[in-house]
Amino acid sequence: MENQRNVILAMVLMALMLVGWDVGMRYYYPAPAKPAANAAAPAASGNAPAASPTLKPTREGGLQAPADVALEKQDLAQALAAGHRVAIDAPGLKGSINLLGGLVDDLTLARHRETLDKNGPPVRLFSPAGTPAQHYAQAGWIGQNGVAAPGPDTMWQADGAKLTPATPVTLKWTNPTGQTFAIRYAIDADYMLTLTQTVSNAGGAPIAVKPFALVNRTDRTASLDTWNVHSGPIAAFDGAVTFDNNYADVKTAGAVSPAGSANWIGFTDIYWLSALVPDVAGNAVKPKGDFRNIGGDIFRADLIYPVATIAPGQTATQTVRLFAGAKENNVLEAYEKQGVTNLSLSIDWGWFRWFEKPIFWLLDSLFRAVHNFGLAIILLTLIVRGIMFPVAQRQFASMAAMRAIQPKLKIIQERFKDDKQKQQQEIMALYKAEGVNPLAGCLPIFLQIPVFFALYKVLVLTIEMRHQPFYGWIKDLSAPDPLHVLNLFGLLPFTPPSFLAIGVLAILLGVTMWAQFKLQPAAMDPAQQQVMSLMPWMMMFVMAPFAAGLLIYWITSNLLTIAQQKYLYSKHPQLSAQASKDQLDIDRSVARDQKSTPRKPKAR
Repeated sequence: MENQRNVILAMVLMALMLVGWDVGMRYYYPAPAKPAANAAAPAASGNAPAASPTLKPTREGGLQAPADVALEKQDLAQALAAGHRVAIDAPGLKGSINLLGGLVDDLTLARHRETLDKNGPPVRLFSPAGTPAQHYAQAGWIGQNGVAAPGPDTMWQADGAKLTPATPVTLKWTNPTGQTFAIRYAIDADYMLTLTQTVSNAGGAPIAVKPFALVNRTDRTASLDTWNVHSGPIAAFDGAVTFDNNYADVKTAGAVSPAGSANWIGFTDIYWLSALVPDVAGNAVKPKGDFRNIGGDIFRADLIYPVATIAPGQTATQTVRLFAGAKENNVLEAYEKQGVTNLSLSIDWGWFRWFEKPIFWLLDSLFRAVHNFGLAIILLTLIVRGIMFPVAQRQFASMAAMRAIQPKLKIIQERFKDDKQKQQQEIMALYKAEGVNPLAGCLPIFLQIPVFFALYKVLVLTIEMRHQPFYGWIKDLSAPDPLHVLNLFGLLPFTPPSFLAIGVLAILLGVTMWAQFKLQPAAMDPAQQQVMSLMPWMMMFVMAPFAAGLLIYWITSNLLTIAQQKYLYSKHPQLSAQASKDQLDIDRSVARDQKSTPRKPKAR
């Protein structure tokens, strides 16, 4: 009866875990809202979009409300059709600069698509002011003591029609008192723009201006901010990257000013980053960096420089760089070599980046060699298991030694069954005398945990894994298995809840884990053995919502473990024989318990 109660309790706890897991996954990884088929654009046509219902961000971010999606399409088309723009055409970025206000407000990422379709629209990062997806950057000046500086309504004059890596473009504007303001835009092959601000004073008296640069965005398009993946305001001050602030913090405080000198400052999503990088090389003037909420869902990251005084006939120059693109690790590290401090840490590796980054490097290297990310994961698993094979051999040797002393253990347990303290002392003395370490069998598991966690973080964080296919129905290894058993792999028109969304990979995981447990020595307690027999199927449900690549890693690891166990059992036949004997003893014990359990008389 006690064993049955334990089994029932274990099953109840498993059910609670499954339900809790589903609630947690829905909370941290909600499904994106599906646009209504006949959603019409709102009639209002002002700069500020109409308020939309608050929807929880999704993993990759983007507009969620159907009204916002429709309005964004309408407003974006109108803004880009208005003219007065300088085209941007670079290998990494496409878009335009708005001459009205001098805003970089139209950027798409040429190397990344919104969907799995390789011919689909590119990911849009920047969108003009007033659109629901508002996100742009600006460099400018604040005039002091009445000096007329360019503002949001200023129409700049450009010396070129297209910004490319080979053709920089300069915008100019001259005020009525003889000061000429200019911004020279240069762009590289990836995601960095360099903005060089100059002010030439042709007037008769000194002037004072305060240079600034900013990134302005809405949090409507923000990706989900979770305990292990940061999304929101991000910066490096004095070399330390801070993940402390989120949009809610800034909105509550109004303004947040981290201490220290800004190396870079901006906003991050899980895969994208827009950040200002002050050019302080050989320049003693360092800007102040802060985050601000400027009303509603609009936020701003600022670099504000000290006031510069410019004498007649003199020119003042200030340079700032703008990173606007995907957080590709190799690209970020290349910018670090160019002097952008710790930009690669905008990828939220966490405390264990010392281990995660080598795993990523190995995985990415294997991918470049085989050109299939799923195969790279399998090869990584082979390498990890190969490195750990000597540890597994020692584990089995320890298990063999433990089996050999089982008769002595049983004698001690019977002799001191009423004195648990003395029993433990005698058992420890036996372990020491026989040179047996009962924890040796846990070592391979502990060694696999950091590898598993590192791979989990790599699949969740790095854009290199986004939209990478395997074979067959697996089109994106960074997303869950898309086919589910309950809807007959998509033939039935419904989507099961996440805790019942069991796909082929989850089933393979459960089967391989069950086969692996069957090869392990049986637990001496029948109730414990029953609980362990349920573990593979519980893990099947728990792991089903995880990335397909992570399940491929685990399935491969299980298959290699099964092969390894069979090989080592052949090298330790006494262990296999003892395991069979133990299982027979357990089966007999269970049969005796069932036979001795009194049955309740039937009610008449």
